[in-house]
Amino acid sequence: MNNDPGIRLSIRIDLPNGGRIGPGKASLLQALSDLGSLKKAAAELGMSYPRALKLVDEMNRHFESPLVSAMQGGTEGGGSRLTELGMDVLRLYLEVCDVSGSENRSALRELARRSRLK
Repeated sequence: MNNDPGIRLSIRIDLPNGGRIGPGKASLLQALSDLGSLKKAAAELGMSYPRALKLVDEMNRHFESPLVSAMQGGTEGGGSRLTELGMDVLRLYLEVCDVSGSENRSALRELARRSRLK
């Protein structure tokens, strides 16, 4: 979220319907977009497939339409993909993170400066 070594901004957004989206779900959406497979996305993130499936189910329930759609197997082998809404939600989440990091760069640097070194 920012380029300063030693400090990182992590944002979780609590939705009005009780849902949440944060770095973990955003990373899963990004990996799913990149890889086209929930199983591959989970493996890439070091996450179990059942955990990834649970997160996708949660996200799909908390938005006006699904963020992820599954394609049945067959000659193409199936897979999963982000829907248009899924791409929009990921883009908006990343935009919130980028703007927040940019707008708070000096405060983040000051927090890093004042933190205890390990």
